[in-house]
Amino acid sequence: MPRRRITFRQLETFTTVAHMRSFSKAAAVLHLTQPAVSLQVRQIVETLGLPLFEPSGREVVLTAAGEELLQTARALDDVWGRFESAIADLKGLKRGRLRVALVTTAKYFLPRLLGDFSRRYPELLIDLEIAERERIVARMRDNRDDLYVMVYPPEDLELTCYPFLDNEQVVIAPLGHWAAERSIELQALSGERFILRETGSGSRRTIDTHLAQIGVKLAIKMSVNSNEAIRDLVASGMGLAVLSRHALPMNPASEGLCILDVQGFPLRKPWLVIHLKSKILSLPARVFLDELLLRVPARE
Repeated sequence: MPRRRITFRQLETFTTVAHMRSFSKAAAVLHLTQPAVSLQVRQIVETLGLPLFEPSGREVVLTAAGEELLQTARALDDVWGRFESAIADLKGLKRGRLRVALVTTAKYFLPRLLGDFSRRYPELLIDLEIAERERIVARMRDNRDDLYVMVYPPEDLELTCYPFLDNEQVVIAPLGHWAAERSIELQALSGERFILRETGSGSRRTIDTHLAQIGVKLAIKMSVNSNEAIRDLVASGMGLAVLSRHALPMNPASEGLCILDVQGFPLRKPWLVIHLKSKILSLPARVFLDELLLRVPARE
């Protein structure tokens, strides 16, 4: 089929419909009328000779041909981004786009580094996605971003991972807790109520693995998907928690919290900056990755 018959604009419209799972929502995002969106998708269908979407309730889902086209469109986007970055390189990194996605706990340090990077290259466009691990992994599978930051990458994808910073998990308690002035074993806290991150999060996986290794069971009374909510619950006396040190203020006492001296803690797992092994990194992504690894070396 003649490649010239499918335009970049048509591919952009198609990928937006695929992402929004709706022609009307895609039209709103693209600032087009719904008939215009439908026409561009129909023109691709006529070129390919196969349907791209099928109805599913009030939404549309991709057909097998649609899935193939979506993966191809994303690969083309990578190649085009690399081309734009090469041109930007000739202009002194004054144009281009950097797309970064990170799990929620990384929001306490990574945006500051992105902010510094943005100030040095003010004409670059930066897309930042912050979400729970499950959503970030889904974006990774769809090749939606350049770089990802998390502790536990999915094991079924071919990835390139760079450790760059320790994620220290500490035990926190309300200010004035009986164990605050001594060094104790975790077993001594087995009678306390614990509030932990939700199952599936990197933080929860780290503490669950440690508990299994040392053979200690904790009374887990609540699972919460918000570090801020966990801090508030602990400060109110609801229980103890294990949180990343990055999720705590510089002075925990300012929020009614204290860090307990528990043997074996802090638990340390490195933060990883990740990209798909097949990913063609844009120039902004390569420069940011290099700067990140230079500015934040892994701690011993």
